Amino acid sequence: MVRPWLIDELAYSGPEHRDPAFIAGYDRKQGNHDPSEDLAVLRAQGVGRTSTLVDLGAGTGRFVIAAAREFGRIVAIDVSPEMLSVVRKRAAAAGLSNLNCVQAGFLSYQHAGPPVDAVYSRNALHHLPDFWKAVALDRISRILKPNGVLLLHDLIYDFQPSQADQVLGRWLDAAADDPTWGYTCQDFITHIRTEHSTFRWLLEPMLAAAGFQIVRADFRRSVYGAYTCVKP
Repeated sequence: MVRPWLIDELAYSGPEHRDPAFIAGYDRKQGNHDPSEDLAVLRAQGVGRTSTLVDLGAGTGRFVIAAAREFGRIVAIDVSPEMLSVVRKRAAAAGLSNLNCVQAGFLSYQHAGPPVDAVYSRNALHHLPDFWKAVALDRISRILKPNGVLLLHDLIYDFQPSQADQVLGRWLDAAADDPTWGYTCQDFITHIRTEHSTFRWLLEPMLAAAGFQIVRADFRRSVYGAYTCVKP
């Protein structure tokens, strides 16, 4: 169905996600996130060798490559064709045949087949304004089977508006000096000004409205959240 009111998720993701120079240093800038902890969380929730997992906002595939070695079927979704090109190359180099790439986003991905066991998303949902976050979470819930798990990492604000100066000031002070090895103060400023991180106390009702139960929520520096959620 054509929905002319949908936003252009590729435009909302930012031009850097189509920049080969940015993509080449993406993993290093992200901090070379170790996927082993997330894999352990998923296994503890019953995700295993025969399970299907969808990664929304797969980036360069660091997580999905590791997940494809653990689980039955992986669908790597990203709005950036350049990012997906990296994922395909990595999957081929690793000899993985159970990983499929789909160019789409939270709002445009059309799931085919039975409901899935797990959905993973890291550092992607904040590209959407809050209305669209709620729509995206509802769509995620609809593709999950009962007792399916959502593992969500993102830049989420765990403070009150009156605390913004204090918390964001500390966050900027902790930024990297070298843009090739991490996100700089200017990167964080650009994020705050132009992207759509939301408050924890707004996101959690969205999760509940989509039918999720929060099993665990962890926050760092009051600006970065990790949620393990289950669809009953």
